[in-house]
Amino acid sequence: MSQIDYVDYKILTALKKDARKAYSKIAEELQISNSLVHQRIKKMKDNGLILRSDLVLDEKKLGYSTKSYVGIRLKQARFADEVIVELEKIPEVKECNYVSGKYAIFVLIHAKDNDALRAILYEQIHEIQGVEGTESFICFTTNFNRSVPVIFEKPAF
Repeated sequence: MSQIDYVDYKILTALKKDARKAYSKIAEELQISNSLVHQRIKKMKDNGLILRSDLVLDEKKLGYSTKSYVGIRLKQARFADEVIVELEKIPEVKECNYVSGKYAIFVLIHAKDNDALRAILYEQIHEIQGVEGTESFICFTTNFNRSVPVIFEKPAF
């Protein structure tokens, strides 16, 4: 599904503002049928455009005061897949990406505090076979976090 039409665009825009918004309310606002909204959302889910709707928690209110981006260097590239499997087992690793440059993998970690971050790094990540080393970048604050924009290109007539 490389392109979306105007109706899909409007539905996605509404869901980005509030993913819990009732489909009937979206239909009412767009002046279309409730069943059309259901059909379009199902189609976008089936096509993989909508992956999931997340519950977003305030990590600081849950006691996670340290947020760090961590670059991971590997001993050899062949270890990458095994390292990813092991990283996924660490609950504090929120995000994991293959990247280019100095590091092979970049992760986002939420830890209770700096001591907990140290333990995650040295007692878990550094113990994974194939990890050569890490470099941490402490995040002081997140100014904003958002989804990618929904792109709608009007067809040329």
